[in-house]
Amino acid sequence: MRRELKVEVERFPVAGRFTIARGSRTEIVVVTATIGEGGARGRGECVPYARYGETVESVSGLIESLREPIEAGLSRTALQEALPAGAARNALDCALWDLEAKLTGVPAHVAAGIDRLAPVTTAYTISLDTPEAMAEATARAAFRPILKIKLGAPDGDLERIAAVRAAAPDATLIADANEGWTEANLADHLAACAAAGFALIEQPVPADRDAILTGRPRDVMICADESLHDRHGLPGLVGRYDAINIKLDKAGGLTEALALADEAQRLGFSIMIGCMLGTSLAMAPGMLIAPKARFVDLDGPLLLASERQNGLRYDGSTVYPPASSLWG
Repeated sequence: MRRELKVEVERFPVAGRFTIARGSRTEIVVVTATIGEGGARGRGECVPYARYGETVESVSGLIESLREPIEAGLSRTALQEALPAGAARNALDCALWDLEAKLTGVPAHVAAGIDRLAPVTTAYTISLDTPEAMAEATARAAFRPILKIKLGAPDGDLERIAAVRAAAPDATLIADANEGWTEANLADHLAACAAAGFALIEQPVPADRDAILTGRPRDVMICADESLHDRHGLPGLVGRYDAINIKLDKAGGLTEALALADEAQRLGFSIMIGCMLGTSLAMAPGMLIAPKARFVDLDGPLLLASERQNGLRYDGSTVYPPASSLWG
């Protein structure tokens, strides 16, 4: 039976303002691919990301460019060669996983070789702001076990690091500099995070300058984010990073993300499963990486003012596996 592809652009409001070193947002714009076949439909959501040269128009166009082969039955395996890693392939790949689950009755996690998905604890993101404002936001979220602290401003990060730790003395803290630190200030920031008891530091320096991390002593694990997309980039990270942040939009879908996680573990990297700022539909496939992950950061829906109906269930920072009506 022939398939049918539908591509939609959807907008969801952010709760307040979400700010990182590269800018602020008050809404998210996502691209959703829906593939229907025989009364069943599979969905996948992606977030075009300007950091990687993506726009809503370019990502929608890439998905549309595969309309004919998708509707003719293109497989997930063939999709990996048909599009490069990125948001467009992610939407289609996740839609195909979902469609397969709906058609066969076999849940996606079982098809991926996972017997059972369990609830996991997600990090919760504190947006970049003044040290005082971040301390206040951290204090309000101090009941959450894991907090991800956005850093990377031109100045003031040392004060931010101290302020958030004072506001949440018992929380596990993750720093995310979003490439915002430099060779000149790196040592001071690493030392401040170590003194404050941070568990992990994401992408402290620009991806094209991360050679300065090679062999550098550190008391806190350093995690690659912007420096890694798929398996092809892993060998170059050995000796620079201790962990990698897998995001389905970067990897180009769940198919590559699962393979990336296995290869990363073989090479000795710890795993973090992360996300762009998206809805529950984008988070749900990431739950299949969570069993392999030391850290889970799937808090996108918690940062939105409203999201999809029948989304993931969050109880504080505990996120539960998706119902089949959402995905998989």
